[in-house]
Amino acid sequence: MRLIKNNDNPINDLKIVNQLRCLGIDMIHESGSGHPGIVLDAAPTLYTLYAKHLKFDVNNPNFINRDRFIMSAGHGSALLYSTLYMAGFDFELEDLKSFRKVDSKTPGHPELNTSIGIDMTTGLLGQGFATAVGISMAEARLEEEFGKDLINFNTYVLCSDGDLEEGISYEAASLAGNLNLNKLIVLYDSNDISIDGEVKNTFTDNIELRFTSLGWNYIKVSDGEDVDMISKAITEAKKSVKPTLIEIKTIIGKYSKDEGTNKIHSASLDDSSISYIKEKLNVRDIPFNVTTDSIEDFQFMIGERNCDLVSNFEEKFNLLDIEKQEKLQQIIDCNYKIDLKDFIYDKPEEDMESLRDASSKVLSYIVKNNDIVMGGSADLFASTKTYVDGVGDFSSKNYLGKNIFFGVREHVAAAVINGLALVGYRSYLGTFLAFSDYMRPALRMSAILDLPVTYIYTHDSISVGEDGITHEPVEHLANLRAIPNLEVFRPCDSNEVVGVYKTIMKKEHGPSVISLSKTTLPILETTSSSGVELGAYIVKKEARKLDGIIISTGEEVHQAIEVSKRLNSKGLDIRVVSMPSIKRFLEQDDTYKEEIIPVGIKKIVIEAGSSMSWNRLIFNPKYIISLDEFGCSGSRDDVYKKYGFDIDSLEEKIEKLLK
Repeated sequence: MRLIKNNDNPINDLKIVNQLRCLGIDMIHESGSGHPGIVLDAAPTLYTLYAKHLKFDVNNPNFINRDRFIMSAGHGSALLYSTLYMAGFDFELEDLKSFRKVDSKTPGHPELNTSIGIDMTTGLLGQGFATAVGISMAEARLEEEFGKDLINFNTYVLCSDGDLEEGISYEAASLAGNLNLNKLIVLYDSNDISIDGEVKNTFTDNIELRFTSLGWNYIKVSDGEDVDMISKAITEAKKSVKPTLIEIKTIIGKYSKDEGTNKIHSASLDDSSISYIKEKLNVRDIPFNVTTDSIEDFQFMIGERNCDLVSNFEEKFNLLDIEKQEKLQQIIDCNYKIDLKDFIYDKPEEDMESLRDASSKVLSYIVKNNDIVMGGSADLFASTKTYVDGVGDFSSKNYLGKNIFFGVREHVAAAVINGLALVGYRSYLGTFLAFSDYMRPALRMSAILDLPVTYIYTHDSISVGEDGITHEPVEHLANLRAIPNLEVFRPCDSNEVVGVYKTIMKKEHGPSVISLSKTTLPILETTSSSGVELGAYIVKKEARKLDGIIISTGEEVHQAIEVSKRLNSKGLDIRVVSMPSIKRFLEQDDTYKEEIIPVGIKKIVIEAGSSMSWNRLIFNPKYIISLDEFGCSGSRDDVYKKYGFDIDSLEEKIEKLLK
């Protein structure tokens, strides 16, 4: 395809594609590592998308109505960086030369930085594909609320065979098809090669049948070198009423000595290999050489197509009524902060409540009173109490609904709430704590992306009893607490639940976990919603002389208080500290920490889970009463007794430790 510029000079697509290829392999050569295979075979695809279809403005990189592009096949980062550089984003050649170096703009896999055109951190295969479903869901809601004339962007994904082999892609494709997310377009770089060899050794799915059965539109491009054919397929996809997968057949490592083999997937290219490729591509064999006319032509096509993009949007935005402008502006600004000062907790008369019920009250208030909050459950609305009445259900017939039915798809559910947050929504997800394992990679991505998403986990201890070993979390709290940038809260009663939500909603960044008991528990007079923000506080003070401190979380706080009362009658004056967030407490100043758990006083932890969370506070393991084995099926009381968390057993253990 040859376009004519205003000055009548023809634009040579192939020349620009080859410049992209060579910049990419120069980056890999300079760093001594990378993935040249996809750089060489997918360059025509990425060029076609950016030059001829993608809506964006390099001068307004956070523009709300821009098309999103997710490089799910994150190992193709060198190709993405070279494309963004030539497209005019904030890159210099020196940035490309710093590929894979510390603190560069060009790390080994793409990292979220919208100012340079990167819409998501990727690398773990399948995560980009799945998160794009959340982004597309956000677009569908915005388009429904504000009108297609104002909001109408596509979400594009470049994925690999590996992305489609990952289980999360099946979950994601199934959900996207069910929701008719027709603004989701996946460009599948189908080169039939993985690191270990030919894909047919492990992956022989009929992709067309797989995706059409899931409610997708399928298009095949037989020649991944043909820019016209790729462009025609994208044009067709944009007209579809379904999400679209475009399978683009390519040859991995095209034009290299090892093209078509796994040797080129993640090879380190030497000088002779670079020279061989550049000679075949008719590109000068000079590192990082790029012709001015190629950059100008590439940017001309982008600018010509998108020149009125932002001004047209602003003109239409100004025609909205003030209320709608304010709603959309909150999304545009990613203003996630929510103030709960007006929330009034409806305390039950009997002063007894399960924490999931308390959570439901606060969550319902937040969702009903804040347009940017939406979320759902992985087929456990009734158990997690995360369904919100009166706000509608998100579906292909109602994109304005706020309750999302994810189905039994925990992994993609976590990825989807990341996608919603990337657009500007404050999203949440509810399931059982034991099932957090299913979503761990996406949850870790929440922390890496620093997104203010909330994971509401119920049934958080061995007290679930009868459900047995598979549903009784033991190691999960320790696992979650180990994730950097993730805050884990385990409240002990309804007052603390309110405090957790108030603390979380003040945050503008970073994900949070709320770990909730299934058990109906007393609402204590001494618990404090404000104390949660400090991570720990005194929930039962000693009467006179401090003989010891019991530190606990969740429903075990109630056990600790009862034990302290019993020991008090035996002459031991015990303080009880509720510690809903270890991380928060450790971040407080030394004065506060000394006030709550002073040095020189014996301290004992009670938590019916792994001991591994506590060794920054308790240095002698015998003072940690925990559970480092799996539970069993039985009634709550019998399970507690078996593992030593009943009152009698705890009293005996703690008395021995303090005497």
